[in-house]
Amino acid sequence: MTLTYGSYLRLDELLSLQRPESDEHDEVLFIVIHQVYELWFKEMLHELDRLRSLLEMDLGPQAQNTLKRILTVLKIAVAQTDVLETMTPLDFLSFRDRLETASGSQSVQFRELEFALGIKDARVAADFEGDERRRLEARLAAPTIWDALVGHLARRGHPIPAAALDRDVTERIAPSEDVERALIAVYREDPESAAICERFLDLDEGVQEWRYRHVKMVERTIGTRRGTGGSSGVAFLKRTLFVPAFPDLWAARSAF
Repeated sequence: MTLTYGSYLRLDELLSLQRPESDEHDEVLFIVIHQVYELWFKEMLHELDRLRSLLEMDLGPQAQNTLKRILTVLKIAVAQTDVLETMTPLDFLSFRDRLETASGSQSVQFRELEFALGIKDARVAADFEGDERRRLEARLAAPTIWDALVGHLARRGHPIPAAALDRDVTERIAPSEDVERALIAVYREDPESAAICERFLDLDEGVQEWRYRHVKMVERTIGTRRGTGGSSGVAFLKRTLFVPAFPDLWAARSAF
């Protein structure tokens, strides 16, 4: 059978996956936006895994290119919020009850992204079952991109403390004054590595921007109502704002 554009992209299957639970016009938009988010999450996970491998192999320039791609995808994901915000509160409420217990907090890929970045919490994995739980447990046990970065910096001769290199990777990244001092030396002495650190900071800032835009989109759509699936909605989401994945990169800014 000849390969065509449609067959290569499995378009018949792809375009059959938007199945609204109501006849409300805006539910199609709601489904498409979230399905596209999940596709971008898949791509970012794919690239984050490559980034970790490149840093572990000390391929700095290639890691830079991969970071650029991740950041570009993240910008697109943030911009998609503009499309979702064209839906008014009444538009969403017209079909919201049809979502029943479904909630964005159940996105296993977003939780995988958090774990890959180092935003880890074993209790999150416990909220999932089956294959989804196994995927999160694998991410929980795996080194993060931050672990790959500090290992790369250490192999380039920077004084990364042993505690940072041998830390428990199932735990969230904790601030370290010794790591901060090492990062200051990186910025002063190693332009190539400093550029990678800047892209990590861009990534951290981009994730925080996505969280902020998501919170404000939810707030303008449902106000202070409880979220779908019984979550606390905006109140819960606000607790995730402005919490950095890579705290030492931010702390070092005050010491230059």
